[in-house]
Amino acid sequence: MRTLDDLDVSGKRVLLRADLNVPLQHLPGAPVRITDDTRIRAALETIDELRARGARIVLVSHLGRPHGRDQELSMRPIADTVRELTGAKVTLAPAVVGEQVQLLSDHLAGGEILVLENVRYEPRETNNDPELARALAELADVYVNDAFGAAHRAHASTEGVAHLLPCAAGRLMQREVRALTGVLERPARPLVAVLGGAKVTDKIALVEHLLEVADSVLIGGAMSFPFLAAEGHAVGASPCAESDVDCARQALTKSAGTHHSLELPEDLIVAERLSADADPHTTATPDVPEGWLGLDIGPLTAARYGRAIAQAGTVFWNGPMGAFECEPFALGTRVIAQALAGTSATTVAGGGETVQALRELGLESSVNHVSTGGGATLEFLQGLTLPGLDALNATPVDRLAAQTAPASAGVSA
Repeated sequence: MRTLDDLDVSGKRVLLRADLNVPLQHLPGAPVRITDDTRIRAALETIDELRARGARIVLVSHLGRPHGRDQELSMRPIADTVRELTGAKVTLAPAVVGEQVQLLSDHLAGGEILVLENVRYEPRETNNDPELARALAELADVYVNDAFGAAHRAHASTEGVAHLLPCAAGRLMQREVRALTGVLERPARPLVAVLGGAKVTDKIALVEHLLEVADSVLIGGAMSFPFLAAEGHAVGASPCAESDVDCARQALTKSAGTHHSLELPEDLIVAERLSADADPHTTATPDVPEGWLGLDIGPLTAARYGRAIAQAGTVFWNGPMGAFECEPFALGTRVIAQALAGTSATTVAGGGETVQALRELGLESSVNHVSTGGGATLEFLQGLTLPGLDALNATPVDRLAAQTAPASAGVSA
């Protein structure tokens, strides 16, 4: 994969695709406020390096899912934050593409940044429209993709434009690929995967792929209940769709024929309702009483999973072990986070709630790599091709063909 080391950016306009899709707070009578600027800070390494090398940066990102030109999802607060964090001259473009935007791009000086408006203001973005890709390419001389979190999307700004300009991965993208490739291809053994969160159907492909490469897969959170139901345990009122049970049964059958272990909770913390003032009970078995909710893995399971992490060579964690946002049901997630922080293994964590838990516990910096990707991380670890990454590996012939192809031919790889 080409990186910034392979790209001459001095004095050139660089179209930098970043993932600046940050959470915003809208209060009546108050300016829009960014509640978590982690993704902006994650992009700073690439931005700072490009500026230091004399590049003129055209920064593009999506923000939410706007319907038309939704001013509540304007890039203005992002542009303001980039200005504060870099000290650079930062201009917010009036649109994504067009004559005014082209003039602003043409007149950028070295080290200056032009932030394009929300690329999803353009309906052609998600369709990977070749004309939008060409219009974006005209704003720059080279293209850098640092938006790993959007690499699984074949959009105009993540895939189409990469075929039209000399291109490379940014530093964040480079780190993500290196860390996740290490989990799949050359992990220190044993490789332990800890998976929690919600629906099994959302992660069944990941479970099955990890069963091929990991020494053990430890299941917790709401996704454990279909597995427990498939083994004949009662799940009470816990979320457990029949389609999820079928998927879980399939994974259990697959694991039975391998030397890789799929491990489930042996005890649970349950309650009649999800509430901070609920009366939690610990079960002696992985069965939930009728009408009750399973809301966390139990202390025996948490200790067993913690020991597996302590003995691991590599650990990947995605998804909380319970309703950790509610203190009576935070034990399992806290034990896993502390085990990751305390192990000598190579540790990789990903997923919004996983990162949130690490941050709230003050343990984020104790993990070797915290992935900024959600769906992109899961698809990468399933062994799927990510269009945004694949496009960066296009040969010069591929790019030349894309530039000279008629508009109706498209530019998708």
